[in-house]
Amino acid sequence: MSECVFCDIADEQESASRLYEDGSTLAFLDAAPATPGHSLVVPLTHYETLTDMEPDLVASVFRTTQRVASAVESVVDPDGLNIIQSNGVAAGQDVFHAHVHIVPRYEADDITICWPHGKLTDESGRNLAVAIRDEL
Repeated sequence: MSECVFCDIADEQESASRLYEDGSTLAFLDAAPATPGHSLVVPLTHYETLTDMEPDLVASVFRTTQRVASAVESVVDPDGLNIIQSNGVAAGQDVFHAHVHIVPRYEADDITICWPHGKLTDESGRNLAVAIRDEL
């Protein structure tokens, strides 16, 4: 067993209700689901965050996410769906193996995902956009 539960699931050292696997990704049901059908998609190789991953692997993770999300929607017929990917403790990441949550949502599910909406001024928006573009 490793120190990473998702690596252990990928290596079949830990059990999980597996949904899909290809050469680079794995999808399985969350062991502590927020709602029925709550699923996770992980890269088979350990990366702590999305930004640590190569672009082709990120694309593969999100292709798998789309495929699994579509199947989950067909099976559990939710009112909506959250696709959540968190990087770092401050963002709510608690398993440090990059992963995407697929969370079916229902009007009466009592789950709240809310953040304050600030105001972006024209000047600060321009300055921030320039800085980000320069980094790209």
